[in-house]
Amino acid sequence: MKFEAFSRLSRPRDQAPASLRGGSALNRLCDEIDAAFHSADALSFGSRVRAALRRASSDTSLLRLDQRESGARGYRRHLLAADPLDRYAIAALVWEPGQASPVHGHRTWCGYAVIDGTLEETLYRWDAPSASAIETRHHAREAGDVSFVQAGRGAIHRLGNPADATARAISLHIYGVAGDEIATHVNDLLAA
Repeated sequence: MKFEAFSRLSRPRDQAPASLRGGSALNRLCDEIDAAFHSADALSFGSRVRAALRRASSDTSLLRLDQRESGARGYRRHLLAADPLDRYAIAALVWEPGQASPVHGHRTWCGYAVIDGTLEETLYRWDAPSASAIETRHHAREAGDVSFVQAGRGAIHRLGNPADATARAISLHIYGVAGDEIATHVNDLLAA
């Protein structure tokens, strides 16, 4: 997987120039995620992240053309923004037909929305006696679909673009990690 980085801000938001604090679809999304951190409880936080993802995923100006490029060997991750306080990172994942994530849980909270195409999500439950993930169901995730989960093995899944798909798919992800930890501190890889 190729990993590209772009840091949204290099200093705290209250010291950033006005041109970096608002105006673009990405900055609106960051502003909404920032506001979610000030919500009173975890339920409100998840609801706010889902709503922000839903709005952002429908905005056609969110991604530049180069952020829609795929990779031949596996899905391609484009880091779109990294919170200067290291609370979250936002990435676009581009999936060619047949590309999928490994089976994984999450070490942190995360949310995603499908922007283009259709992804297939396979859900699993953790089986402690066998120390493995057991498939429970799968379903299509179409453009506009949104998901949010807390950290842990309560939300094990595999996400990918089906091999018989006729087009690439693109999803928008927000993870509760610093931008430079997105490739190493998000997924808890599990045997299925």
